[in-house]
Amino acid sequence: MQVAKPAGRNASALKYDILSALGVSALSGDKHRQRLVMRLMVLITTRYNWQHNELSIGRAEIARLWSVDERTVKREMAKLRSAGWLEVKRAGAKGRVTVYALNLDGLLGDTRASWDTIGSDFTARMQERHGGAGQSGAGEAAATVDPKVIPFQPRGQAGPAEGLWGTVLAQLRREAPALASAWFGQLSEMSREGGRVQLAAPSRFVADYVSTHFLPQLLTTYAGIDPAVRRVEVLAAE
Repeated sequence: MQVAKPAGRNASALKYDILSALGVSALSGDKHRQRLVMRLMVLITTRYNWQHNELSIGRAEIARLWSVDERTVKREMAKLRSAGWLEVKRAGAKGRVTVYALNLDGLLGDTRASWDTIGSDFTARMQERHGGAGQSGAGEAAATVDPKVIPFQPRGQAGPAEGLWGTVLAQLRREAPALASAWFGQLSEMSREGGRVQLAAPSRFVADYVSTHFLPQLLTTYAGIDPAVRRVEVLAAE
């Protein structure tokens, strides 16, 4: 999906559409997702430069805007990077803050499931603007990689996958390499019995995100290899 740059004649409408998609998607999720998206929206509306795709703001200022401490800022910004919504455009240096860029493709890909909630006119408008991207599922959209964007590097990968999970992960890597690198590669199989598989994620955020967005894909892949699998759960290991 190639997102039109929010500049020019229709810039205001596109900005509102992006924020609308974020807001409605957040409200369909749990309280943790809602809070994270709200914090991102505050950064977008107060400090984001749409023309240059730059978010230049220090940790202390973010803490003030969010009414939290800087440790919380560090943790939440890491979550936004893990989700693939924020990318580091220029790393901070002495006397200069880190400059971030929004991955609009990733943001809209992750909100695709909520477009119809806003209205069929909204879905049609977004599809027209973004080259029919709405015809793909959220997983496919999120897996699209813009060569100009620095690839997301997960905080930590699980050890080498073995057994059935190793076969499932290998297939996921063939079908959706970007998602496998960003999300599935962080998982490991904890248990498998009675048709139920439990996967471990390195954090609650990763567990919640994968559960919200990718459980059908995980179950389909598992069941395609072992038809006895009827349910997949993702739990936080921490």
